[in-house]
Amino acid sequence: MTTDLTTPAPALPDAASIQRRTLRLLCATQVVGGIGVTIGFAVGALLAAEIAGTAVAGLAQSAAVVGAALLAIPVTRIITGHGRRPGLAFAYAIGAVGGVLVVLAVVTRWVPLLFLGMLLFGGGSAANLQARYAAVDLADPARRARQLSLVVWATTIGAVAAPNFAALADRTTRGWGLPALSGPFAFSAAAFVLAAGVLLVWLRPDPLLTARRLAAARSGEAAPNGGPAVSSGSVAAEPVATPAPPARRGAGLRAAWSVVRARPAARLGIAAVAMGHLVMVAVMAMTPVHLREFYPVEEVLPVVGLVLSLHIAGMYALAPVVGWLTDRLGRRPVILGGIGMLLAACAVAGTAGHHTPRLTAGLVLLGLGWSATMVAGSTLLSESVPDPVRPSAQGLSDLVMGLAGALAGAVSGFVVQVWGYPVLTLLAAVAVAPLLALALRPVPVGAPDEED
Repeated sequence: MTTDLTTPAPALPDAASIQRRTLRLLCATQVVGGIGVTIGFAVGALLAAEIAGTAVAGLAQSAAVVGAALLAIPVTRIITGHGRRPGLAFAYAIGAVGGVLVVLAVVTRWVPLLFLGMLLFGGGSAANLQARYAAVDLADPARRARQLSLVVWATTIGAVAAPNFAALADRTTRGWGLPALSGPFAFSAAAFVLAAGVLLVWLRPDPLLTARRLAAARSGEAAPNGGPAVSSGSVAAEPVATPAPPARRGAGLRAAWSVVRARPAARLGIAAVAMGHLVMVAVMAMTPVHLREFYPVEEVLPVVGLVLSLHIAGMYALAPVVGWLTDRLGRRPVILGGIGMLLAACAVAGTAGHHTPRLTAGLVLLGLGWSATMVAGSTLLSESVPDPVRPSAQGLSDLVMGLAGALAGAVSGFVVQVWGYPVLTLLAAVAVAPLLALALRPVPVGAPDEED
């Protein structure tokens, strides 16, 4: 009689149950983080105008946008080496520090501290953007776009609720002795801390590390500790004794750029996200200025609020529908549809003149075009690069997108001042042309467009 002394291999994690839990957690933190981001952006320009002057008020928003783009670099390094959980928590923590610095800047009336705080405040936006990629680490290939779009959609709740919280936060903190308009940033910091804490405690097992373990098991690799390859099976939690395979050395932004350059689909994914964001920011940012030409001061704010609210609804509210269409029709067709909506938005908004309903329709189309290019482009990029460089490629995409948005915001004001709003929409439409050419370009036979 013989006894089998072979040590049983650890079981594979149950990817489906982990994915469901991850999606619920990401959607919840997107709501909290979205409130934090939107509260700050809602009063950022007003606060900057109050302590630094109207001439530089717009730079405060630009600082936050640039901060979100630049923070994508360290956040990507952390995610690549240690997983989604510490990377997202780090980004939210930096955003919280930024919120505290903004409050201190208001108290001390120190302008440089204000801009440093706004720069770091961009960490909240960086975390909200990176969260959408965590939704596809363990997603079924046939449902990747839908599950990514759910995380994008969850931002709608925070964006809609935030204006109401801004007024409440300001009233509450005035009772604590804080200056006017600083309270929303104190609440933003608290929201970011809450989101970071929830992710650190409950985003376990880490979706990216779990996906790496499953990929290693499928390829028959040995466990990192020298043990046997992981066998099939299913458990509800991440096996502690079998750490995930570490990221390959050199899988940084430079390595990601080399991979993206070699893959037409990955290039299209990054271009769709960046150009859709550039056009959206350029036109949206100057719409309030355009409306001010046709309404007296006491009437323009309600009109601006209504137009931008419908624009934001176009960006986020139909994201699940966009995700479903992306999975059913394909990534490229939805990107092309998004391009068509961006072009239509520029045409409608640019020719609306003082006709506010037509301008509103143009802004809604602008939001829908952004949603289509964001969801389909992000999904296409994620599935077009190999596992080891995927987080770095996603970070590269957010870096390019953020810089494109910052450039659009900086240039759009100059264009409107010199040539007017219709010329701005025309230039925005022209900027879409290279993306249209890239999306229509035939994919070379044998091109490495899909993950091996």
